Amino acid sequence: MSERIPERKDTDPRWHWDLSSLYASEEAFEEDLKQVPAYLQKAVSYQGRLHTVENIHAYLEAETELERHLSSLFCYASLRQSEDTRDSRAQERYSRTMAVYVQAVSALSFAEPEILANTPEQLKQFQQDPLNADYSFVLERLIRRQPHVLSAAEENLLARFSEVLQAPGETADKLMDADLVFEPALDSQENSHEVSQAAYILLQMSPDRTLRRNSFASLYKSYAQHIHTLTSTYDANVKEAVTEASVRHYGSSREMAMAADNLSLSVYDTLIDSVHAHMDAMYDYVRLRRQLLGVEELHYYDLYAPLVSGPQPTYTYEEAQQLILKALAPLGKDYTDVVRQAFNSGWIDVYPNLGKTGGAYSSGTYDSNPYILTNFTGTLDSVSAIAHEMGHSMHSWLANHAQQPQNADYSLFVAEVASTVNENLLIESLLEEEHEPRQRLRLLNQYLENFKGTVYRQTMFAEFEKEAHARVESGQALTSDSLNELYDGLIALYFGKELVRDPEVCVEWARIPHFYRPFYVYVYATGYCAAVALSEAIRREGEPAARRYKEFLAMGGSAWPLEELRHAGVDLSTPAPVEAALEKFAAIVREAEELSRQL
Repeated sequence: MSERIPERKDTDPRWHWDLSSLYASEEAFEEDLKQVPAYLQKAVSYQGRLHTVENIHAYLEAETELERHLSSLFCYASLRQSEDTRDSRAQERYSRTMAVYVQAVSALSFAEPEILANTPEQLKQFQQDPLNADYSFVLERLIRRQPHVLSAAEENLLARFSEVLQAPGETADKLMDADLVFEPALDSQENSHEVSQAAYILLQMSPDRTLRRNSFASLYKSYAQHIHTLTSTYDANVKEAVTEASVRHYGSSREMAMAADNLSLSVYDTLIDSVHAHMDAMYDYVRLRRQLLGVEELHYYDLYAPLVSGPQPTYTYEEAQQLILKALAPLGKDYTDVVRQAFNSGWIDVYPNLGKTGGAYSSGTYDSNPYILTNFTGTLDSVSAIAHEMGHSMHSWLANHAQQPQNADYSLFVAEVASTVNENLLIESLLEEEHEPRQRLRLLNQYLENFKGTVYRQTMFAEFEKEAHARVESGQALTSDSLNELYDGLIALYFGKELVRDPEVCVEWARIPHFYRPFYVYVYATGYCAAVALSEAIRREGEPAARRYKEFLAMGGSAWPLEELRHAGVDLSTPAPVEAALEKFAAIVREAEELSRQL
């Protein structure tokens, strides 16, 4: 019997998101798109006049108004495209919106160089003037970029090329989400299972090892067949980042990426060094996994299999909602009331369909509610994914309601904190209710997977990215062979000798979409470590820690990210949070080992 993923038209509309908080209709979207030139012209009218407090304030107000409209347009087009990446109408809408966005960015490229052409004394005056009080941090960030902002003509040229420079990532996304075709995978009973990006991890979590092996082979066969194309897109993406960093007088593309958040390279390097120092805990986990699965050799397609045999618990979407609400109760009724609203008001696109963007994400604007895309399959991992994305959405919701639009968007560096706090509160809530060894081990399996996937694996990605960019910066070429070899070596380092490195796994780097957003993956790991500290504090202290945490979320982008985290009680300028999180991982491994002896 073949498992089929439905077309979107054949899925229940009750579980589709309601995008009316963005636009009530296609006609409303088109009408707003037509208004962009007027908003743009208002901002552009200040060109050549940005040398007084009054004009700078008026320009920033006009720019903010324009950005709010562009954000809504872009978000709507992106969400609609995610519903079915094969839909040519959605692709066309997205392309038109991107073109308008690029036009606006290009037209406004005069502003930063013109403002920064004022003297340092004038800039400080502009920032400190009461008229610009609402834009003080905006101006602080701008002044800090002064050494790296080019002339108006050069900034305009770079802006005009921005859509072209995004082509490598767009091409890779289209190839992975829409064009790659995977052979069906047979299970041990000769049943056929459809393989897709959305279904792949679920297939890898199957207790049927034959199905895991065959779906693994199917997926990576297609990636291997397109590895030269994906190498080309990734190489172009790295070269774009390296070139921009050089043009802007940064020491490296990594330095450029981290400078936006006022972070030193030591934060990145300390993460990698700390994880390297705790490799033994991961090796112990790999060994435990092999023993519990009862296999002589642990293969890469065994890494997601359940540690405990027998039917895995499954949940309805309604049950998932109740589990999440209970887990988040320590954050207060004000928090959970909004979560209920999200569940009941069309914020979430729930189930998979053909062509739908795989995985899960949260997206929204200052003027809309947040939206969540997920591909719910009833597993505990699916429940955890909703809790994760709800963390992002609540971060946005609280920031949008506490900050003005120019200070609401939070940094990527703190973006994964709220999502992981939710995940950790969920798993701890479930563990509090479960004492039977086999069932408790099932839950620890989820906890261990979160650590493996978010701390160890994302740090491995960060190390891959660091090395790939460094090679280009030193004049080396990125080839499919060199990237495959680099990735294979990192698999050996991070998972140890007890894991068989199947030949297919060396091309896994090619299916990591976050690599097209340079130096983003490391924030998953640092964010997870910060979230461990915060969730432990919330469980230990209760309301005082929850209050500090919600205050941190409400800060949005109104301060530098390290300062915001310090307000919540975490200092990521030191290795302490990473060390503590990895020690917790080791403790969970030890508990899992003890439980395994009771089975």
